[in-house]
Amino acid sequence: MSAVGSKLRRLADNIVAFRCPGCRTMHQVWTDRWRWNGDGDAPTFSPSVLVTYDGADVGQGGAPQARCHSFVENGRIRFLPDCTHELAGETVPLPTLLGGT
Repeated sequence: MSAVGSKLRRLADNIVAFRCPGCRTMHQVWTDRWRWNGDGDAPTFSPSVLVTYDGADVGQGGAPQARCHSFVENGRIRFLPDCTHELAGETVPLPTLLGGT
C-alpha cells in the first residue's frame, strides 16, 4: 500500500482508497471502472461511489444494511441523502491520510 497524494492510498495497480468520514473506514475505487482525475490531493471520481455493508444493527428490528452513497469531487465528499450515517446530505473535505492508513 502506498500513498497517492495526501488523500488516497494505492491498494493495487487499479485500486485506490480514501477514508470516509461518515463510515470511519476506507472505501475502495477501481480506477479501471470509475473515471478518476488522477489527483491524490483533490481527487474526483465519477460516477458516484456506493458502499453497502453490515452495520452493527443490521437485521435487528428490521434494520437494513448500512449504506454510504457519495460523490467525490475536488477533494470533497458529497454524501447523498440515502446514506444511513450522520453525514447524509452533507459535503465535507476528504480527510488527509497519515501514515499507513
